[in-house]
Amino acid sequence: MSAVLTSGAAMDRRVAVPRRHAWVALGAVAVVAAVALLAHHWPRGTVVARTSLEIAEVRTGAFRDVVAGRATAQPLQSVLLDATEDGRVEQVLVTDGARVEAGQLLVVLSSTQRAQELMARSSEAAQQLANFSTLRAAWMQAQAVQRRTLTEAQFELERVRRLHQRNLELAATGFLSPSALEDSADRLALAERLVAQQQADGREELAVREQSVQAMQRAVADLNRRLDTMRAASEGLAVRAPVSGRLTGLALQVGESVRSGTRIARLDSLGRFKLDLRLDEYHLGRVREDLPGTLAHGGREHALHVARIDPQVKDGRFSVELVFDAEPPALQVGQGLDVRLTLGQPTTALLLPDGGFFADTGGAWAFVLDADGRHAQRRPLQLGRRADGVVEVLGGVQSGEQVVVSPYRAFVGASVLQLD
Repeated sequence: MSAVLTSGAAMDRRVAVPRRHAWVALGAVAVVAAVALLAHHWPRGTVVARTSLEIAEVRTGAFRDVVAGRATAQPLQSVLLDATEDGRVEQVLVTDGARVEAGQLLVVLSSTQRAQELMARSSEAAQQLANFSTLRAAWMQAQAVQRRTLTEAQFELERVRRLHQRNLELAATGFLSPSALEDSADRLALAERLVAQQQADGREELAVREQSVQAMQRAVADLNRRLDTMRAASEGLAVRAPVSGRLTGLALQVGESVRSGTRIARLDSLGRFKLDLRLDEYHLGRVREDLPGTLAHGGREHALHVARIDPQVKDGRFSVELVFDAEPPALQVGQGLDVRLTLGQPTTALLLPDGGFFADTGGAWAFVLDADGRHAQRRPLQLGRRADGVVEVLGGVQSGEQVVVSPYRAFVGASVLQLD
């Protein structure tokens, strides 16, 4: 009986072992199924609200190599008016924003120190001029005395020469002694020497006096030039418009003290404008002088071109100066205008909107949506030119694929996005 029981117990144990193995296998299958179910429903990647994203489709279209921007109207020419002398404002004859003509008196300044200096210089110039007149009169008087003295000496020489000639004739006939003829010859030689000496002394004296007069004349001329300079500086206290234009920036008050070099105002050209356009530094190597552009204003398109490029980059942008090819429209200084520059001819290409993603990635990669539209994978891109609000796609995506083009700052480190 006990043997039978023992044999039955052993059989029960052999049956129980396979049953436990079956339950273990069933449990493993259930765990795998649960994991697969959780993997299917568990969020994958960084969760982002679809409504917070801008998604665009890669499409084939015409790439118009045109860059658009907001330009500011500026006067074509401006003349700066600065004070050339220290002074006090006595009169302000025009108002800010007024239209003025060339030569029109704008502001009158006064300077006590300048007036005193001008009076002192004027007195000195008058004194020097009087001295010059006195010296010149003495020189002319010396010339007159020299001419008179020389004339008298020459007259005496001619008289002695005639007398000696008669003495020669008398001596030849025996009516004049040899000693008397010798005295006559001596008087003639003395008269000739006196004339020669008078001429030499007169030339030297007049030369010295002439040098003195010329030196005084140069001194007076130099003093007059300095006086003219001071007068011109004093006239600078009367500020006049150098050209016609519109006056801006005039804020002087009567009684105000002004230092030399102080900006008084600015004169802007009337009816002539240029446009100041700031572009992204990406276009710096592609923009050149004489590049054509257009401005749509007042129902018309106005042709213009690039006149000057300032290559200095500030805050990621550089400045371009545009001028009109013909008569510009009626504009206001500081007015904002939309302009377009043509960089090249249109070509067919894959296109993406030029969104904020470009600034965050440099165009090296982007998030591209999967076929289910619920996930976006990070994918490298090859982008080309940017113009007219679009980017040229050279590789990395195909036509029809969806790309997140909004800024990536919130999830720039993610590799996968899950869109809710």
